[in-house]
Amino acid sequence: MKKIDEGWIAALAPNANAVSNAKKISLQGGFIKRMRAGDDSLYLGECKGSGKSAYTVSADFIDESAPVFRCSCPSRQLPCKHSIALLFEINSGREFEITEIPEDIIQKRQKLETRRKKKEATSDNEQKGDMSEVSDLADVKEKTSKKTVSKAARTKKIKKQLEGLELIRKLMNSLMQNGLGSMGSVSLKDYKSLSKQLGDYYLPGPAILFNRLILEIENFHRDSDVIHYTNAVEVLKRLRSLEKKSEEYLKEMLENDDIRKDNDILYEALGGVWKLEQLNTLGLKKENVRLIQLSFEVVFDEARREFIDIGYWMDLERGDISFTANYRPVKALKYVKQEDSCFSVLDISVLSCYPGGINKRIRWDSVKFNEPVNEDFKTVKSFAYKDFDTAMKSVKNEIKNILSENECAVCIHFDEILLLKRADSENTVLLKDYSGKYIELKDSKKGANSVLSLYMLPDRTFLHDQVIFGKVSYDKSSRRMYMVPCSIITDQGILRLEY
Repeated sequence: MKKIDEGWIAALAPNANAVSNAKKISLQGGFIKRMRAGDDSLYLGECKGSGKSAYTVSADFIDESAPVFRCSCPSRQLPCKHSIALLFEINSGREFEITEIPEDIIQKRQKLETRRKKKEATSDNEQKGDMSEVSDLADVKEKTSKKTVSKAARTKKIKKQLEGLELIRKLMNSLMQNGLGSMGSVSLKDYKSLSKQLGDYYLPGPAILFNRLILEIENFHRDSDVIHYTNAVEVLKRLRSLEKKSEEYLKEMLENDDIRKDNDILYEALGGVWKLEQLNTLGLKKENVRLIQLSFEVVFDEARREFIDIGYWMDLERGDISFTANYRPVKALKYVKQEDSCFSVLDISVLSCYPGGINKRIRWDSVKFNEPVNEDFKTVKSFAYKDFDTAMKSVKNEIKNILSENECAVCIHFDEILLLKRADSENTVLLKDYSGKYIELKDSKKGANSVLSLYMLPDRTFLHDQVIFGKVSYDKSSRRMYMVPCSIITDQGILRLEY
């Protein structure tokens, strides 16, 4: 019998309701028949539905990293609740009768294999750029024509982007001459209108920054807190830097013969959306990677009007810390599945990596879930920085780039976490390394109460001689580095502080 982790089932489900309904089906004896292939590559079942006839459900594990689910029910969800319920039947250790693999499943497997080989062959030909295998002259002309049209459209887009950058430059020059105070309540409407116009220039990235600028000025008008004005200046500096660097980048692309290559962080900063095939073709990938999640959080980005599900992961072979980001626009929440915490170790054959610094964004197409063991947690600890000095040197090199986020995720060995109580309402929490140096632990400005979690720990041994994972930032008001604690790693597991 195949062993299936419940966390993996939840990750496959399209939403939480599907998991809840699937559990009910399994617990209430919804399956009247269960069968499996002798090699455990296929599981089948007949499940009671709303109609007279039972639904035929199957889970095909011929490719364990990308199982195929089929069901005769009319649901458009994939996998549907009956397919997920079949997984819960396997997870519960229910008895499955051994059966032969049906002929229609064999034929479907053959079709999928044919498609896979065809896709791989097409990908190989594109990467080699070799057209010698194309025997028909008409095919050669069509392929060449498509490349020409694609390049022409791309050139037109870049020229439009350069026009938009010129518009941003004029606007920023005006703001610098007149000061941010000129962004009054009346003119803010015009700035909001201009922000929307940037989409017509294929510049959604700068538009988001401009929205951040507007939000800070609006907040300043609302409560007169000087921090909003300071934040607005920082956003303006970042926008200015992006405008300058992007102009050079786009002009260079126009002069470059191979205009299709975008292996630069500025591509996404301008609003470009990467596809897995693009990243892999550019060589931005790793093979045979094992990942473990260090922390998970959901934040709301008001400038983007999106919820973002962010998971931080460590590569158990290399020690790299990367992150996944699942964007869920407010207008499309019911159509985009929310991600959740993952407590399994992931085996990934091809991991796609975005251009970036220390903490790169990552994605994958298929994955296998495994139960973590104590050795995995010890491996995480072995990659942690031994002291603050070494860690802070890497962090400072990362965040000094004005286009990077003002935070860097790291793992650090620590001697002790000191929970200091003060006479006033605000307590101080310090992280001490083995050399006797300290860094303050603070809650995230995005709302997570991870510092409070430290006060609620039932076992104070977590506060001594462990490894902490967190995001280090620079506080411009105090001119000091601080860390937002996310989790504590021991030899037996990962204690998550964010919730």
